[in-house]
Amino acid sequence: MAVRIAHWRPQAPLQTFTLPWLDAAGVELACLRLDLVDPLVSGNKWFKLAPYVEQAVADGAQGLISLGGAHSNHLHALAAAGQRFGFASIGLLRGEPQRTPTIDDLQRMGMQLHWLGYGGYRARHQADFWTPWLNRYPDFQVVGEGGLGLQGARGCSALVEMAEAQLADIGWADFDAWWLAAGTGTTMAGLLLGEPRRKVFAAQAVPGDHGVANQVAALLDEAGVSGRSYQLIEAARGGFARLDEPLRQFILHAEQACALPLEPVYTGKALMALRDFCERGLFARGTRLIFIHTGGLQGRRVLMGASADYTQV
Repeated sequence: MAVRIAHWRPQAPLQTFTLPWLDAAGVELACLRLDLVDPLVSGNKWFKLAPYVEQAVADGAQGLISLGGAHSNHLHALAAAGQRFGFASIGLLRGEPQRTPTIDDLQRMGMQLHWLGYGGYRARHQADFWTPWLNRYPDFQVVGEGGLGLQGARGCSALVEMAEAQLADIGWADFDAWWLAAGTGTTMAGLLLGEPRRKVFAAQAVPGDHGVANQVAALLDEAGVSGRSYQLIEAARGGFARLDEPLRQFILHAEQACALPLEPVYTGKALMALRDFCERGLFARGTRLIFIHTGGLQGRRVLMGASADYTQV
């Protein structure tokens, strides 16, 4: 597996923005715009993927194999990276065959797809799940769903230094805490690996029974890190990728007010949860937060009715 990534080190700008409810709470917010690192290999996904790609290169693997749904940001970034840097990618899909803008992209980018059904996908946590797939594709590097794993978390730890290096550019000497969405908890764990003193708040985009708390704790334990300060906040609003009208209106109003593009699965829910925190007075006036925009804007195309041309290949 010969991959041309040695000199690609994407950077995300740190930008301040404000909204009426932030002003009312006396909270200052800056956003680490991971959505701007690349049109296709976007958001936090590359930072989780890069260590797996590097491991695959070191092991002489033919490519990478992973899992996701029909709108998966993770598989979208994996397929785009494979196309750009010259490695094969295989996606195992939840549910029955269907066509979505994301699936169209995956196929155009050369990812080989296998539909597992719903029962087959639920089996992904079983100890022997990968055995038949690695028998079929013996020279492929496995990447957990959403990049879950200590390697993915370590890749995300670089985000701490990336943000800190830009504080002077926005006129900040320091800040108090981080705020982001959590799907698997891998990016959150990565921040905690690189962040010994500031608290990390993560708005859970999935219901509590999806095991995010256990996954974060397990990653920190595996890394030998203890005593880091973090808080998980319920923000699923009834289920993963559920979009109700209050969330839709919040996203539309926030985008109009500050020109920050959002999507309803992760970033919209995370920012809405932050508004609720601010309106409840849970932050002291003068608090400075960094909000991590984790990307995922390609998923807007169906859920928010955005143009089907968004991030097309």
